[in-house]
Formats: sequence, C-alpha cells, structure tokens
Amino acid sequence: MNNLTEGSVFKLLIKFSVPYLIACFLQTFYGMADLYITGQYNPAAIISAVSIGSQVMHMITVVLAALTLGVTIAISQSVGAKKDRDAGKAIGNSVGLFMIISFFMTILLMFGVNMILNLLETPAESVSAARDYLLICFAGIPMITAYNVIAGIFRGMGDTKTPMVLIFIAGVLNIIGDIILIGPCHMGAAGAAIATVASQSVSVILSLIFLLSGKYPLPVRREDLRLTKPTISRILSVGVPVAFQDGFIQISFLIITRIANSRGVDVSAAVGIVEKIITFLFLVPSSMMSSVSVISAQNAGAKKHERSKEAMRIGMAVSFVFGLSVHLICQFAASSIITLFIHDDANVVTLGAQYLRSYSLDCAFAGIQFCFSGFFNAYNRSFFSFIHNVISVLCVRIPATWLAGRYFPQTLYPMGLAAPMGSLLSSLICLYLYKTHKPYWES
Repeated sequence: MNNLTEGSVFKLLIKFSVPYLIACFLQTFYGMADLYITGQYNPAAIISAVSIGSQVMHMITVVLAALTLGVTIAISQSVGAKKDRDAGKAIGNSVGLFMIISFFMTILLMFGVNMILNLLETPAESVSAARDYLLICFAGIPMITAYNVIAGIFRGMGDTKTPMVLIFIAGVLNIIGDIILIGPCHMGAAGAAIATVASQSVSVILSLIFLLSGKYPLPVRREDLRLTKPTISRILSVGVPVAFQDGFIQISFLIITRIANSRGVDVSAAVGIVEKIITFLFLVPSSMMSSVSVISAQNAGAKKHERSKEAMRIGMAVSFVFGLSVHLICQFAASSIITLFIHDDANVVTLGAQYLRSYSLDCAFAGIQFCFSGFFNAYNRSFFSFIHNVISVLCVRIPATWLAGRYFPQTLYPMGLAAPMGSLLSSLICLYLYKTHKPYWES
C-alpha cells in the first residue's frame, strides 16, 4: 500500500494522477476508436447509432465507477488511519455488494433497451444498429462492474499503475477487434460492441490475476466477504450520492442528445462526435478529481487536513490551465478535429466545429468544481457534490440547451455554451459550501 500522507503533495498528486489519467485515456479510447473506425466504413446513420449507444454505456460506466468510489474512499481512509482490518472489510464487502448490483442492472437494462432508444428519440435510420450495440454491451455489464470494483481497490491502496497496464492491454485488443469486426467483417455497430465487451472481459481476468498474485498484502479474511451493515453503509454513504450526481449529469447529457436527435441525423452525428471528444478532454480534470479524492481521504484519515486542502488547490490549478489551453486550441483547430471522425459530410463537420468551439470552454470551469467534489467526497460529504450538480443541470444546462436549439436553429455554437455556464455556477456553489462548512475539514 502506498502512503500518501508524507512528502510533497504536488509530486504525489502528479505521481498518482498520471497513471490514472493514462488508464482513463485508454478506456475512453475504446469509445473513440469505435466511433473513428465506424466512421471510416459506415454512413452517418451507423455513426449516430454507435455514438448514441456508447453515450448510454458511458453513462452506465460513470455511475458504476461513482458507486465504487465509496470502496476507494473507505479503503483510503482506513489506510491513512492505519486500520487494516477496516480496509479488509471494505474490500471483502464490495465483492458481494457489486455482484448483486451488476445482476439486477443487467436484467433491467436488457428489458429496457427499446424504452431507452425511444426516450432518446433515436433517428429511425439508426434504431436497429443502436439496439444491437446496446444489447451486446448490456450483456457485458458484470464485466464492467467487476473491473471498476477491482480498479477501485487498487486505487484505494494508492496504486494507479496496475490498472493503467491492464487497461493498456485491453485497449490494444479493443482496437484490433474494431478493425477486424467493423472493417473486413462489416459488422457495423454490433462489431464495435463485441470488441468493447471482449476487451473489457480480458481486463477483468488480468486484474484478478494481478490482485490474487500475492504481490499485494490484501488484509482480507474469509469473514470479510460477508455483507455487514456498517461496512456497506460506509461504502454506500459516499458512493450513492456520487452515483446519483454523476447519473443525473449523464441523464442531462442524454436529454441534450434527445434535443440534438430531434433536429435530424446530421446534428445528432455532430453532437455525438463532440461529446466523445469532450469526454476525452475531460480526462485531465477527472483524473485530478479522483487523485484529490484518494490523497485527501488518506490525509483526512491521518488528520492532516492542510495537506488535503493543498491537494485540492493544486488539482484546481492544473485542471484550469489545461482546460483554458484546450479551449484556445479548439478555436483554431475545431474543424480539423471533427474531420478525424467523419470526412465526407461537410455539414456534420461544420456543425460539430461550432459546437466544439463553445463547449470546450467547459474544460476550464469543470476542473474547479471537479476538484471541489473530490475533496468533499474524501470527507464523506459527497452530498454536497450532488447538490451543486443538480442545481447546475436543472437551472442552466438543460434550459440553456433547449433555448439555444429553439432560438438559434442554424448553429450549434450557443448550444455549446450551456455546459460551461453550468460548470461556472457549480464552482460558485462549491466555493460557498467550502467556506460555510469549514469544521468538517479543520477538526
């Protein structure tokens, strides 16, 4: 287990976040590779199907990762407080808990696939391919859940390098599968889904081999596998509010996708491509948030609160500088970036470039509220993150997107401003909560 309560906070943050960032980059690359390779062999209708299906899967993965954050935080706090038995209970209980969760999620999603496609107003040309994509991916939910639990255990012990290596291997396999199944085999959206599920399964198998290899001094006993109310409550008290928060945000993205889909297949394809790009760009602030969560949690457990706050401030600075740089680059290179995904439809490229130029500003503002959220999670105040995100989504993101579509039907630039406006509001609410609840991180 890695001790994050001693040494330079900046160096620890970079050391922890870089492998996590690379792992997230590779995982996100799954979806981007699907979309890129699909675009080389298929028309806009199939591209739209893959973008819609992968966005649904991204939402599910985000919610599962958020739930497993409770495992990571519980382990990190126990490691910081030098309570190995509590860490063992968190690891053991997480196995049984998430087996149950993945079983019920798989059944509900398989039966609800048509309802999901209808709610998103999936273009008629894309419905069949999108259904195939989702049904295959839904069958892989247990593997997605298992990987996130195991990765959460590794990170809770301060290890981000092992998940990075495992995801790299799975990422290479995913790309090879995409090239074969989408290209020569002409399987379209179904091929993309099969490649994704197969590669995810490989990452789970390899993760279990690493975890059980004896390299890690896991403080787990047989009795820890029995679900106990105090341990489950400890995991869920962090994971559930974060899952609701992230799920709510992803639902807002799906509502935005619905608004885009109602404007035709070209707008649907353009928005789908940009959402993939933004997901990729958000890896830096997301990795900062997770790193702040783990480092602050260990230091909270060790009662070193100033180090926790320092980690949050450094994470914000890094995220903001990165986000502002990305926004400036997108002002000049947006069309070229969109062309990477679709090269034979000028209207999709034009619409996508408009959307990316304004939406990219969110990379700067989101980093601030992400790091606040990571800090709140470390102190078991994940409900704060839920509050500011709900207010942001209901008061800014969804209304602004709808208004932009209604009053600016010829361009997607105003629609792209909804996200950064929402993140700015979230950041201000976070600052207020941080200032008014100081006893939680000063006692």
